Amino acid sequence: MSGRPPVTDARARRGSAVTWVEELRAREAVFRRAPSAHNTQPWVLGYGADAVHVGADPARSLPDSDPTGRDLELGLGAFVETCLIVAADAGLPVTAVPAGPAAVRLVAADATYRTPFTAADVEARRVARGAYAPGALPAAVLAGLEQGLVHLPARDLAADLVAADRWLFGTPAVARELHGWLRLHPRHPRYALDGLSDRALELSRFEARFLGGALRSHRITRRLGLPALLAAAGRGLLRYDGSVLVLVRTDGESRLDAGRRLMRTWLALARHDLAVHPVSQLLDCPTTAARLRDRVGARREGAEPLAVFRVGRPRTAPVRSARLPAG
Repeated sequence: MSGRPPVTDARARRGSAVTWVEELRAREAVFRRAPSAHNTQPWVLGYGADAVHVGADPARSLPDSDPTGRDLELGLGAFVETCLIVAADAGLPVTAVPAGPAAVRLVAADATYRTPFTAADVEARRVARGAYAPGALPAAVLAGLEQGLVHLPARDLAADLVAADRWLFGTPAVARELHGWLRLHPRHPRYALDGLSDRALELSRFEARFLGGALRSHRITRRLGLPALLAAAGRGLLRYDGSVLVLVRTDGESRLDAGRRLMRTWLALARHDLAVHPVSQLLDCPTTAARLRDRVGARREGAEPLAVFRVGRPRTAPVRSARLPAG
C-alpha cells in the first residue's frame, strides 16, 4: 500500500467524470436547510449539465401576508447563499448570477466562494420561538455583524407586536393563509415535510388545539373577539431585556442580495450560540410597519426594513424544522 489517503472531496476529484453539478446535487439535503417564511420552502431547482437554475414555486408563495414578495425574495436569497456555502465547503467553484425576477443561475466560477461558514454551520442553525434568557445582544457580537442592521431593545416593540398579532389573527385572508401552513399534530399528512409544526412553535397540546380551532373557524373567532385573545397570548414574547435586529436594505441592494446577507447574519449569530425568531408581522401590519420605519430612520428611498427578528439564547433547545426531501 502507498499510504496515500483516500480521495474524499470534490477538490481531489475534479479530474473524474463527476461534474460539479452532480457534486452539488448530492448535497441538496444540506442546502435545503435554508430558512423561509412559514417554512414554505418556495425554491424550485432545475439541474442542467453545467448550471443549476433556482426559481420560485408560486404555489409556495404567501400572496396574502407577503403581497409584495418581500419574504419570497429574502428566502430565495438565503437559499442561494446556503447553496454557495455548501458548494465552497465541498471545494466546488460556483457563483450565482441573476436570471430574471426571483430567479438565479448557479454556474461554474474560477474559484470557490469566499465564506467563513461551512455546511456544518448550515445544519446547526436553528430558529427558536420560545422563551429566551434575559440579556441584550453583546456589543462585541453586534459589532462583528455586517452593516445594514439596526438594534432595538425588545421591550420597545412589545406593544407593537401585540398590535401586529391582532392584525394577523383578525385579517381573514392572512389568518387562513397561516392556518394552511400550520402542522399542529403529528398526524397531519405534511407534518414531516414543511410548514410550522406544534413543536417548532413550542406549543403545548392544548395551545395547538386552541390555535388550530380558532383559525379554522375564523368567522366565529372574530365574533367572539379571539384575535385579541390570540394576540395577547404572545404579549410576553418581547417583554424582557433582550434584542431585536432589523435588516434594512442598503443602497442599490436587491431583496435577493439582502436575503443572502440575512443568511450570513443568522449563521454568524449561531456561531455565538444565539438563536433567532422572525417577527415579520411587524412589517406585514401596515400600522406597525410605518412605526418601525420611523424607529430605524428608514425614510430615504430604498432604505426600507426587510426583516425583523429577535435574538438571544433560548431557554430550551429548539426543534429542528421539517424539510422537503431532496429531488
